[in-house]
Amino acid sequence: MGVAKNKNKGNARERRRWLFKIFLWSITISGSISLLTDSLLNRVNTLVAFILLIFIISLGIFFDIIGIAVTVADEKPFHAMASKKIHGAKIAINMVKNADKVSTFCNDVVGDICGIVSGTMGAIIVAKLILIFRNFDFSVINKNIAGSIVNVLIGALIAASTICGKSLGKTYAINNSNVIVSKVSKLLYLIAKDR
Repeated sequence: MGVAKNKNKGNARERRRWLFKIFLWSITISGSISLLTDSLLNRVNTLVAFILLIFIISLGIFFDIIGIAVTVADEKPFHAMASKKIHGAKIAINMVKNADKVSTFCNDVVGDICGIVSGTMGAIIVAKLILIFRNFDFSVINKNIAGSIVNVLIGALIAASTICGKSLGKTYAINNSNVIVSKVSKLLYLIAKDR
């Protein structure tokens, strides 16, 4: 009984520590991305702003794919790879064993931050578009209504792109989970090796 109690206390302590790390990561990543995108978007033209927006949406979809792949991947092939000393196999095993943490980081931290940042970027792009079109004659509709229409369209496009991209990504991740985890682990191995 005492051993189980101590193990539960240790698990609860580890869980709290993990939640605190995720909280700090969330603040750091969201603050950094928001600062970077805000400062960049104010200096670039509308086309570049759209390209940055597409990049942020794609980044969210990419990390969502990784998070899903890790949760459905099978650990056994990576043990076979590790026995053959294939680079990245041990990283893949750790990713699959800690699928809940990897998924939380990829889907919730990075994915949600990209969603929030893309919404903010959409608002900045709308402001840029309104400035571009302020001298156009909108005699048919009021300029405020035109601004609202642009705002709704950009917001709807961001939401639709994110939802469709993540939906396609989920299907791809489920069908190719081991391949995705293998590629990500090899990339992480190369990054860790260079340090």
